Amino acid sequence: MNTISCYVVDDEDGAIALLREYIERTPGLELIGSSLDPVAALDDLTGPNAPDITFLDVDMRLLSGMDLAGMVNLYTTVVFTTAFSKYALEAFEKEAFDFLLKPITYERFAKCILHAKRKKKLMAKNDYPIREDFFNIKSEVKGRMVKIKFDEVIYIEGAINYIQIHTTEGKHMTYLTMKDIEGYLPKPLFARIHRSFLINVNHVKVIERSQVRMENGDALIMGDYYKQRFLDLMDEHLIKTERKQA
Repeated sequence: MNTISCYVVDDEDGAIALLREYIERTPGLELIGSSLDPVAALDDLTGPNAPDITFLDVDMRLLSGMDLAGMVNLYTTVVFTTAFSKYALEAFEKEAFDFLLKPITYERFAKCILHAKRKKKLMAKNDYPIREDFFNIKSEVKGRMVKIKFDEVIYIEGAINYIQIHTTEGKHMTYLTMKDIEGYLPKPLFARIHRSFLINVNHVKVIERSQVRMENGDALIMGDYYKQRFLDLMDEHLIKTERKQA
């Protein structure tokens, strides 16, 4: 069984000790680090050996868990831990995998881990050759299943209880959430630019100000929360000159 690596960031020793006990008690988990200082934890959470899951306290000095999550959630799966339920909505807006309310019971912790293990198995299945380049959805037509290749997807649009998949072959509506489909798509081929838009970066034509124009001509707005991460991703493919600017 593949081990899930874990890391704990909390400014209270007791909170770290409790999660350490839970992690050590649970088969398939390994605690690879912990920190009382969220700033000091940054390197561990964004480096080449970043943990699979980070248990992150919300209310900390210098750098809040919410702010830290925005910096690290491309590298590690964030599970917020806090004594204040008022942070729940903001946590899920930050795309937290889960939200554990202190005092954390082992039962609640175990449910979170079971969910994480299911997700990891699903992601691992993407490595099988038979599913390397496509996925299936149930269409809006009852009893109909549609096969869609990843490279055919231009972008995916959230539509309340449904998503609309815009492809080179047409549009498909299906009863899924953005979170459902995002967890299945290969990264970094697909990137979130807005709460309502997931795009295939291979189909991006022009990026200008806060707008992304796709190859099919559709212009999509970038949300403030997703904008910088997306621009950083695209900047990795930018050809830069070594000449000095005049």
